[in-house]
Amino acid sequence: MPERRPPAVAIVDYGMGNLFSVAKACERVGLAARITSEARDILMAEAVILPGVGAFGDAMEALRARDLVAVLKDVAAHGKPLLGICLGLQLLMSESSEFGRHPGLGLIPGTVVRFPDPREDGRKLKIPQVGWNQLRYPALGGEQAWQESYLRGLAEGDFMYFVHSFIVQPQARELLLSASRYGDVEFCSSLRAGNIFGCQFHPERSGAQGLRVYRNLAAQLTQRGPNLDA
Repeated sequence: MPERRPPAVAIVDYGMGNLFSVAKACERVGLAARITSEARDILMAEAVILPGVGAFGDAMEALRARDLVAVLKDVAAHGKPLLGICLGLQLLMSESSEFGRHPGLGLIPGTVVRFPDPREDGRKLKIPQVGWNQLRYPALGGEQAWQESYLRGLAEGDFMYFVHSFIVQPQARELLLSASRYGDVEFCSSLRAGNIFGCQFHPERSGAQGLRVYRNLAAQLTQRGPNLDA
């Protein structure tokens, strides 16, 4: 029997993201990653990753200019794994209040808001949050929620690398996959809605633990692990 080719993953290039770091992480776990802004590549891939850094409004404008909004909605509607990273997570939401009001992709009902004045020991913390922070189990689902997601194999308290000034607030609390704290503010650090996964942290910059997210994606696509969409 011929050996199965590496699963094809499309990394969406809309001019705002650390694309090569994501591609490198994919390649390390045996995925065939293609950085692309072509609709055909995205629609034919077995999974799609939407990375991003920068301003929400500019990112949505860049996606519209490349005619990728409908393409990403089509990916989500057809049950293909769609992963949003950092700004990519925020773009999945209904709207953002960053520098005005901007509609998002609308794949996850909810909003994107600025950190609400985080404090620690009476002092204001710097925004953006830049550095390592821990993941905690969600209030709903607990540890079991991770075992059925791309966080499978991580332990509560594991550290991931963050760079962000805004946070997502999904309407449905049951979509929350992990929570993190910055000072006295608890925020959603990852979520899942069926075939859609989003994380505020950068797994490709989070060492061996972050790489586990990509390994779990590879396991799903090669059918080595449990069905993460079940």
